[in-house]
Amino acid sequence: MFELCGTLSGDRESDERVILDTLSSILSYQRDSYHLISDLANTAALIFNTFRRINWAGFYIYDGDKLVLGPFSGEPACIDIRVGRGVCGSAFERGETVVVDDVSLFPGHIACSSASKSEIVVPIFSSSGSCFGVLDIDSPERGRFSSFDKAFFEKIAEVISKEAVG
Repeated sequence: MFELCGTLSGDRESDERVILDTLSSILSYQRDSYHLISDLANTAALIFNTFRRINWAGFYIYDGDKLVLGPFSGEPACIDIRVGRGVCGSAFERGETVVVDDVSLFPGHIACSSASKSEIVVPIFSSSGSCFGVLDIDSPERGRFSSFDKAFFEKIAEVISKEAVG
């Protein structure tokens, strides 16, 4: 079982380094073979168990037609999402992070869980520059995700892009 590569102190910079080091350790484990699903599952679990005030963390992976549910932590979720629909489909189509402070105000929001009140979705790119899928994180609180969270989850997506997706 993996453990955090350090202790979370409450200091954002220090905690960011601990989480990113832990993620890199997880993603570099057994690099002699390709373990994308395992890497994404462990990443979702790390996020879900490390960040406060979230109720879902996971991935939707592009299958050439739509976004399909990948590894996640939290309650059961929507199985597939059309490109351009909802927060996930919008972030994928735009190729940029979408932060929604109140999902009830987002046009076309897909409510997989009525408990989710805010959401952040970060696109993940392959080494060729194409969008591979998205990292989706939900919270039961409105306005949960700050500009710090946005920048940090984008760093997590970069690590995933480099070390897991390739």
